[in-house]
Amino acid sequence: MERVENGLSGVPVAMTIAGSDSGGGAGIQADLRTFAFHCVHGTCALTCVTAQNTSGVMRVDALPPEAVTAQIDAVAADIGVGAVKTGMLLDAGIIEAVARRLRDLPVSGLVVDPVMVSRTGAQLIDDRAISILKHELLPQATIATPNRYEAQILAGMAVESMEQMREAAARIHALGPRAVLVKGGGMEGELRGVDLWFDGEQFQTLKTAMVDTPHTHGTGCTLSASIAAHLALGRPPAIAARRGKEYVTEALAFSLHIGRGQGPVGHFFPLLRGRFPNSPD
Repeated sequence: MERVENGLSGVPVAMTIAGSDSGGGAGIQADLRTFAFHCVHGTCALTCVTAQNTSGVMRVDALPPEAVTAQIDAVAADIGVGAVKTGMLLDAGIIEAVARRLRDLPVSGLVVDPVMVSRTGAQLIDDRAISILKHELLPQATIATPNRYEAQILAGMAVESMEQMREAAARIHALGPRAVLVKGGGMEGELRGVDLWFDGEQFQTLKTAMVDTPHTHGTGCTLSASIAAHLALGRPPAIAARRGKEYVTEALAFSLHIGRGQGPVGHFFPLLRGRFPNSPD
C-alpha cells in the first residue's frame, strides 16, 4: 500500500507552564483544552502535581526547578515555545527558574496569571515567592491577569471599587508588564465579573453577560490560556484579552455539574450544544 504523507505546517504553538489538576478542571488540563479549542497546538511544562477534585485540594507536590526548565528547553529546542502562559508556579525556586529561562527564549507573547491568591482570598504561595514573581517575572509579561486579591497584593492597596481597580492596574503596570487585566470575579455588586484593562495609555472595561452558575472552577486558567492562544494566532493584546473573556463567558454557560463540589467550565462547549436537554441554545 502506498504511504500518504500528510500534516499541517505553520500551526501556531502556545505553552502552558503550570500545575496539574487531577480533577481536570483547571491547570494544564484546562489550558491544553483551551488551546485546542482555538486550533493552537499546546505544549506544557509541569510545575507541580495536585491531588484534587471538585471539593478541594488534598495534596500538592512540586517538581524540582530543574525538571521544569528541562521541559521548557525540550520544547524550545524542537517545536518552539510560541506564546506562553504561566499559572501555578508554586514556590520561589520554580518562579525564579522560569523567569530566568523565559528571559532567554524568543517568546511571541507572555501571559502571566499570578496564581498566588485564590478567589476566596487565601494566599497560595509565600512572601518570597511573591516578591520574585513581582520583580522578575511580571516585568517580562505582555499581559498580567491578577484577580482582585492578587491585585491587592501586587499594588499594595485595597481593591473594592472601580476607582481602586484603576489605581491598582496603574500600579501593577508600573512594575513592568505591557498591559494589565484586573479580573473582577471577586468583586461585589455591579462590579462582579467586570474586568479592567490598562495598557499604560487607556483604561477599558470588559463586561459580558453574567452567567449564574456555581460551577466556575478553572475560569482564571481558562482566561489566561485563551488570551495566550489569541496571542499565538497573532492578535493584538487588547483584542486577545477581549476575545478571551468572551470565550470564558460562553464556557461558563456550559459549565459542568460533575462531582459533589464546584464543577469546571465547559471548555468544549461547541460540542455540547444540543447534546443535553438543559444545555443553552
